[in-house]
Amino acid sequence: MAEALTITSLHNPKIKDLLQLIEKSKERRARGLFVVEGLREVTRALAAGYPAETVFLCREILSEPPAVDPDKVFTVSREVYDRIAYRGGTEGIVAVLRTRERTFEDLPLGERPLILVLESVEKPGNIGAVLRSADAAGVDAVLICDPLTDLYNPNLIRASLGALFSVPTLCCTSQEAAAWLKRHDIAILTAQLQDSKLYYDTDMTRPTALVMGTEDKGLSPFWREQADAHIRIPMAGAMDSLNVSVSAAILCFEAVRQRAAR
Repeated sequence: MAEALTITSLHNPKIKDLLQLIEKSKERRARGLFVVEGLREVTRALAAGYPAETVFLCREILSEPPAVDPDKVFTVSREVYDRIAYRGGTEGIVAVLRTRERTFEDLPLGERPLILVLESVEKPGNIGAVLRSADAAGVDAVLICDPLTDLYNPNLIRASLGALFSVPTLCCTSQEAAAWLKRHDIAILTAQLQDSKLYYDTDMTRPTALVMGTEDKGLSPFWREQADAHIRIPMAGAMDSLNVSVSAAILCFEAVRQRAAR
């Protein structure tokens, strides 16, 4: 182990440094580091090739960490762990990992790729939930265009249950995303109320990108102009929109359904 003694003080420099990374996106971006909590999430991140910088382990909860360099593992008291853990009920492990910079060349493209595009979605919990649906539906990649939140926000990672590490995810501009999609002959389907047809009447068996915006503003004119088709989810009640994560799940699994039938 890196340290024979258990860290028992919140004033320990390593703990103060960890809290800075948890609380400040500016600090995460400047240093290329982020924080992951929970055995499942840490294990998935390590398996996806995110290098561990430091691992904090509460042995009252978890006796052994995943396979990492023992010199990077530090033991903390239960009191310290309760302060550094940002949610209850986790398995006694918090890790500081190094970020990975993806480019479009890193995105895998099968014969009929299914791409999910989010334009300026701000809430970390919504993005995390979308990533969970993308993982479940076997989406090839998620493009987060003109991002308004930090991809490595702890709440985003928590909401994704580690799907951030299993689904190839790239932040870019809308212009970059549209150009890449067109270069690869991927049909752009924009989810919108205006001038649209029902989503299940639209062919999703071809290479497809499903593009969604925010609930309050919808998609920008740029994406509406780039679209090959406009699609909508029928709304039978008083509301005219769904949460973006719910919409993403509906549309992704419609693509799965159509492709399974062909």
